[in-house]
Amino acid sequence: MVGENTNSRSPLLPDRMQQADFFVCDIFDAAPKGDMASMEHPIFSISTKPDRRIRRYENGQNFVEITPSMKGLATVHDRDVLIYCISQCIAALNEEREVSPIIRFRAYDILKATNRGTDGRGYEQLRAALERLQGTVITTNLITGGKEEFDGFGLIDRFRIVRETRDGRMQEVEIRLSDWVFNAIRHREVLTLHRDYFRLRKPLERRIYELARKHCGAKQEWKIGLAKLQAKCGSCSTAKEFRRLVMSIVRQDGQHAHMPDYAVRMENDMVIFTNRRSDQAGIASPTPLHIRLDPEAYHDARAVAPGWDVYVLEQEWREWMTVPPRNPNAAFIGFCKKVFEKRGRP
Repeated sequence: MVGENTNSRSPLLPDRMQQADFFVCDIFDAAPKGDMASMEHPIFSISTKPDRRIRRYENGQNFVEITPSMKGLATVHDRDVLIYCISQCIAALNEEREVSPIIRFRAYDILKATNRGTDGRGYEQLRAALERLQGTVITTNLITGGKEEFDGFGLIDRFRIVRETRDGRMQEVEIRLSDWVFNAIRHREVLTLHRDYFRLRKPLERRIYELARKHCGAKQEWKIGLAKLQAKCGSCSTAKEFRRLVMSIVRQDGQHAHMPDYAVRMENDMVIFTNRRSDQAGIASPTPLHIRLDPEAYHDARAVAPGWDVYVLEQEWREWMTVPPRNPNAAFIGFCKKVFEKRGRP
């Protein structure tokens, strides 16, 4: 009975937020986005223990060297802080608002948006994540936003607790993003992540999804050798252990289809990702950029969002989507209506 219960349990964490909370933050309508540079390269540790190894990853002429602080390398779960901040900035840019590398947010909001617990442990983990993000030093020749950063830099330059409760629990946090991250934001070198990314339990699952999102994208399939996948994940496991870990994810995905956007399987030493948005005949479903709207949809959109440029709203709607809707016309009109209800006339 115990074995049956274990096998039937979903690999995903429970969803601790309502559907709307993920896309509609307090300040912006923000879909989760990650910067492409750190999705491509193993910046973050997938270890569940403090990782104090200096690591260097080379890919052709590009290199990344990551040096930890005494508290260890920033982890894949620490990356949630950057995803949250990047998402807020991109949403602001979509609304033609000015953005700054200095970002202030409520600790409770980021815990909710990234599917974390809001008890004392959640706040402690957030503080530890901020310390590791600031302490991890990167040296690289990777270019973001057309600029190359040669000096060592942290993922965030600094952070400070702006307000705390009487019992010492943080309320508001202010951070300054590194120029490397902020350059990627200003030049929109980002990709939208599936909302279930924050529900993935294992650091390796998150890292594998990031790579699939970066390399498979809207394509039907992407293949990568097991050894190269291990290098891109930054795993220090033996080849045998890494194979076992990947096979465990493959088996669970076969049983639960829990990996967002892409099904994963393994054949010999090749790991194969298949886009879940493709139909059984192998013809890709329309991506958000290729969905066609009826002329009547624009007329109805103007009616529910008077004063707004519906073509600007259409672009924002397409960037906001992660999965093409079943009824694009109704979905677009509903999006415009929601924008008007929240923001009023422009």
